[in-house]
Amino acid sequence: MALNFEKCSRSVARIDRMGGLTNLAEHIRPRPYGSFEILPAIPHKEPYSKKGQHQRLSFLSQTVNKNFDLFEEGKLNLNTQDLEGNIENYIGMAQVPVGVAGPLMVNGTSAKGQYYIPLATTEGALVASYGRGMKACTMNGGVTSVCISEGVQRCPYFQFHSISEVGLFVQWVIGQRSVFDILVEQRSKHAKLEDISVGIEGNGVILSFQFQTGDAAGQNMVTFCTDALCEFIIENAPVSVKKWYLESNYAGDKKATWKAFQEVRGKKVTAEIRLSRASVEEVLKTTPEHMVDYWRSSTLAALQSGTVGAQGHVANGLTAIFIACGQDVACVSEASVGVTRMELTNSGELYASLTLPNLIVGTVGGGTHLPTQAKCLDMIDCLGEGKAKRFAEICAGVAIAGEISIAAALASGQFAQAHKALGRKTKTDSHDA
Repeated sequence: MALNFEKCSRSVARIDRMGGLTNLAEHIRPRPYGSFEILPAIPHKEPYSKKGQHQRLSFLSQTVNKNFDLFEEGKLNLNTQDLEGNIENYIGMAQVPVGVAGPLMVNGTSAKGQYYIPLATTEGALVASYGRGMKACTMNGGVTSVCISEGVQRCPYFQFHSISEVGLFVQWVIGQRSVFDILVEQRSKHAKLEDISVGIEGNGVILSFQFQTGDAAGQNMVTFCTDALCEFIIENAPVSVKKWYLESNYAGDKKATWKAFQEVRGKKVTAEIRLSRASVEEVLKTTPEHMVDYWRSSTLAALQSGTVGAQGHVANGLTAIFIACGQDVACVSEASVGVTRMELTNSGELYASLTLPNLIVGTVGGGTHLPTQAKCLDMIDCLGEGKAKRFAEICAGVAIAGEISIAAALASGQFAQAHKALGRKTKTDSHDA
């Protein structure tokens, strides 16, 4: 998951623009326990009644100082014309229940403060589990979460008659960088061509165009820009292109790949938390030693299974927040690739980190404008321009809270009991599902 020298230099330059490493270190430093007031917990009584729903919505409105009445039954007045660009052959809405967890304190370059997190899911115990991890993190001064790199790729394929023609083509492409920059600027006011890499296999060439996409997730943006670049290439290349495709299936779009794991696709975020022994015992009902021992064993098992990355259930949290906040949910297939690490510190605390190199997220475009999705983004102050890095840092914070909670549940034998208590209806038949 290393950055090359040029990309690392860009990240350092971004830190310098924020006031330098010393200021950044202070900005993302966890706050000592007792030095801040933790926001109140979500009211959890009557979890399935209209009264309980109303209490939680009123609580959120008062605490966050924003209106969430839209979630009340009968309050959503959807203009179906607003669905243009989001759906075809529309027949109705697939209703997924939305719960809320938190508060979660995040100390990031863009995300700073305590957030109540909207999670849309039909998996019982998920919201409770993530909420428990968030409680432990916030008690310990919050998750440090930093977006360190970003870029979205589109990788067209070109085929020629011979390797010698490939050489002439690549030589010509290298000299076209300034022209490519102009074409991208003409095609999009938000996209910026950041990097180009070349892959040669026989008489075929894959050009990997990497773009900055602002606050949009950017898949459409990079597609349109790459299409414009390909049109220019086909018309002006010094050798005839035998055949070409806009996407070679090399970019890693909607799939877990080693390439994206090693580099970046979307936003690369790394997060960490240090949990005191007392908080692990009080909130997570286990010990740092048990959690570290379990995580070591689970990582070894993950490697034996051939997984890309090594983590517990990052997809659970990301899918829930993606659905709630209008993201392209299929991107979880790549966004959930990452590495979780847990260690015992010299003072007996639990250190945990999570790195997610492929967070494809946006706070403009896509489904972010839809009514409830916009409200959920607004709940965490991530709606609109200038908020995408904040949203990515919050997503990583949510994910590491979930990693901590599931590790504690499995290390202490709580996992099955929690799902029996929260993952099944109380009025059930004889089925075990």
